[in-house]
Amino acid sequence: MAALTSATSLLALLDEPDQSLQVYALENLNQLADEFWAEIADFVTRIEELYEDEHFPQSKLAALVASKVYYNLAEFDQSMHFALAAGDLFDLSVKTEYVETIVSKCIDSYIRSSQEAFDAPRKDQPEVAPDPKLVDVVERMFSRCIEEGEHKHAIGVALEARRLDTIEKCINHAFQGGLTNGKSEDRRLLSDGVNGIDDQAKKSEVAGAELIHYVFEASMALVANKRWRDEVLHRMVELVERLHNPDYFTVAKILVHLNAAEKAGQLLLDLLTENTEPSLLIAYQIAFDLVSSTSQEFLAKVVQMVEGRLSQGTAQVLKILSGVPTLDIELTFLYDNNKTDLLILNKTKDTLEARNSIFHNAVTFENAFLHAGTTADGFFRENLEWLSRAMNWSKFSATAALGVIHKGNLSQGMSLLRPYLPSDSASQAGGSKYSQGGSLYALGLVFAGHGKDVLEFLRNNIREGSNSGGQEAEVVQHGAALGVGVAGMATCDDDIYEELKNILFSDSAVAGEAAGLAMGLVMLGSGSEKALEEMLQYAHETQHEKIIRGLAVGIALLMYGKEEAADALIDQLLDEQDPTLRYGGIFTIALAYCGTGNNTAIKRLLHVAVSDVNDDVRRASVMSLGFILFRNPTAVPRMVELLSESYNPHVRYGAALALGISCAGTGLSEAIELLEPMLKDPTDFVRQGALISLAMIYIQQNEKTAPKVASVRKTFAKVISEKHEDAMAKFGAALAQGIIDAGGRNVTISLENRQTGTLNMKAIVGVAVFLQFWYWFPLTCFLSLSFTPTAIIGVRSDLKIPEFSFFCNAKPSKFDYPPKTEEQTSKVPEKVATAVLSTTARAKARAKKSEKEKAEAEAEMEIDEKEPAAATEEEPVKMEVDGAEKEHEEEPEEEEEEEYDEEVAEEEIEDKKDIKGYKIQNMSRILPAQLKYISFSRDERFTPVKKFRSSGGILVVRDNVGLRVKTPFIKTVRERNLPPEEQDEESEAPVPEPFDYETDTEL
Repeated sequence: MAALTSATSLLALLDEPDQSLQVYALENLNQLADEFWAEIADFVTRIEELYEDEHFPQSKLAALVASKVYYNLAEFDQSMHFALAAGDLFDLSVKTEYVETIVSKCIDSYIRSSQEAFDAPRKDQPEVAPDPKLVDVVERMFSRCIEEGEHKHAIGVALEARRLDTIEKCINHAFQGGLTNGKSEDRRLLSDGVNGIDDQAKKSEVAGAELIHYVFEASMALVANKRWRDEVLHRMVELVERLHNPDYFTVAKILVHLNAAEKAGQLLLDLLTENTEPSLLIAYQIAFDLVSSTSQEFLAKVVQMVEGRLSQGTAQVLKILSGVPTLDIELTFLYDNNKTDLLILNKTKDTLEARNSIFHNAVTFENAFLHAGTTADGFFRENLEWLSRAMNWSKFSATAALGVIHKGNLSQGMSLLRPYLPSDSASQAGGSKYSQGGSLYALGLVFAGHGKDVLEFLRNNIREGSNSGGQEAEVVQHGAALGVGVAGMATCDDDIYEELKNILFSDSAVAGEAAGLAMGLVMLGSGSEKALEEMLQYAHETQHEKIIRGLAVGIALLMYGKEEAADALIDQLLDEQDPTLRYGGIFTIALAYCGTGNNTAIKRLLHVAVSDVNDDVRRASVMSLGFILFRNPTAVPRMVELLSESYNPHVRYGAALALGISCAGTGLSEAIELLEPMLKDPTDFVRQGALISLAMIYIQQNEKTAPKVASVRKTFAKVISEKHEDAMAKFGAALAQGIIDAGGRNVTISLENRQTGTLNMKAIVGVAVFLQFWYWFPLTCFLSLSFTPTAIIGVRSDLKIPEFSFFCNAKPSKFDYPPKTEEQTSKVPEKVATAVLSTTARAKARAKKSEKEKAEAEAEMEIDEKEPAAATEEEPVKMEVDGAEKEHEEEPEEEEEEEYDEEVAEEEIEDKKDIKGYKIQNMSRILPAQLKYISFSRDERFTPVKKFRSSGGILVVRDNVGLRVKTPFIKTVRERNLPPEEQDEESEAPVPEPFDYETDTEL
């Protein structure tokens, strides 16, 4: 049969009165639509009439033909409409471009309508159900995916379409009966091995568990609506708990994200009740994970639930939940592995003039960051004369820096700061009021996030300052308020809030600014309506810009992690006439949507960045992009590329900091390429921002992982030593030197908890408040809250740290510490060759030539007189002398060549030694990029309780031999500082003696 060249004959049948002919025409046109759609398009109106004819027997067929015609005409909405009308005739199993396109359009339309229906109650709108025909297509697509085992595809659509039932159906199908279907929570469908659990059931359970983990990861990364995400995660917890072998660590991660303290407490109780060695070890690991990733309020609720249970392991869990073991272990790691390069710090101190307060502050903060958490305060002790030049608020910052250095040193924090703390008696008072205020701030930093032991002391100083009054009392109140805010972070303690509110109402600019900020820190993430109303009302009433700014940032802290719940407040703040409150509204967006990548929030920030009339607001808008997108750092350079070239220097500064915040610790080359031109920016504070951001990005990077890091370090030193460089740029370079080598080169800046994948609350708050150093230098110390130790530390069930090793499948040099700076020795001046005139050179050449000719003539005369044999004896002697001279002249070159060859050989030997793979001792530095190369052998004595998934931190290890078999272990700093009678071995690290300094009054 000859191939058709036209559809005219078939189209003519559409006008026939006989319906059978019309059906015949449509059946053939359906097959030929992709080839003759241009001709059929002229008759599409007639085809639509047949579809609308109620008496036509094949109206669905007419709809399908019309759909294909409109698809070829690129009218996809019309095509989808008729495809839905075709019903079952629209076959989803056919793998054609037409079917895939229409299904995609149907899914998009269904997702849109489902999301509108889900959000309708919150927006007080009537709920509109999606089109039943649309639902039918999507349901058939879901069924096909489940039958073919494409569970992840179906789950992806279901997450966006708000279909919890479909997610459950996919997981149930993956388990293949591995879940109970009923209502009894205690019933287990899978029995243990004794009762005959088969391999297929085990595989099904593993597949289902992986699918639940996938739902968790996808929900965290892709679902923007918090209410829907929480619903999904709550359901995942129920599904996991009904497994025969639940993944308790996944449950704990979900509960942390949901902020479900009661369920987390119940999970620990269930594990303790089980009272087996594996369950107790899991409980200990979960307790460590909770300490590293939750707030004080969360931990307090968990402790309250666990305290009443008397069972084996309860005391150990409570000890871990106190946070003391975690801080002791991290402090010991930083103390033992401190690799600070003091030569850099001393050179910066000698270069920057200490009489200038900004330079004194710069060196103070650099020292604080370099030694953060290491307890190494020797720089202050060795430079008391330099320290004595600190005046007023510089002295406040210098004392506060001690808190950064001793952060986490709970056992000695109070005793170390006692010489500076306020006292009831004047004889015992700690120096000037600035030192006293700074020491209270330092005390809060030492106990940051674990302040129950010092909160009462700090509150007493707040009350005493309120009673005494005066300018000096304001300074003490300022320090006490900051200390209370840091130590009581996220406790949501109403009593502390009321005391801070009393300071605020005194209308003191100095104390009020700290009080407003501290109120937000104490009520962090609570979203308290009472606190919001009071703080916003006072911000409208006061005339002090400092107080308004403190309250603006405090209000933003209240809405931390609230996402859509903060939208009403954000709208209100951005509509304010006061730019300081609009500034607070921008930080509210940053903290409420931190790490979500929310498109609405990003669009809003970009709009404000180019439209607001105030430079501070625009700068904050661009910086805030870093908070929103820190989980997707590669997207930020593309987003701020144009902003980094803005005519407004504040926008350029914001772009620099956005790169630093989002790409911290990554060494991302795209971010570096944008920051390098900013180092030559004509505006000093833009250069400052670029220097700080470079340090944040290059923290813990060496030349193997980031080749440009060496030149960047030289840039920092060059900016500091340059006499004509602006003070602000030098300040930024000094901070950069402290950040890039922070914590003895053993910490990074991480805004996400690696153990649970949730937001790192302390780090995010620390960076957000650190950015306020633009207005107030003492707030620079807050950056230390974001410093996260990078280590793998294995602990036994008795919380001791055994000595053992694990394997790293990479070259040792790849993740090694950067080399320390070599001290330059004084060079001996080289002798310079004397300049010789050309006329003199020619005269000497002529004289030498005449002497040579004369000598040759005399030699000829001697030859004639002597025998020939004598001449033959002299010639070799002369040749030997000439040859010896030549050899002597060439000897240095030969020696140099030999030395060069030796160096090359040594390098070859080093390369051979630097083989791939080596063992690392417990409690060693492990960089985030190094974690994927780490592995634990099952044959070793100590193995992690939870499956190692490149998380790092503190890992509870199972002792496969038993605790009774002795093994060497590492003592913590607290154990080393115990009195001899309370410890087994001699203490290694005595308590450092307190020191004081006197102000140089002549300055």
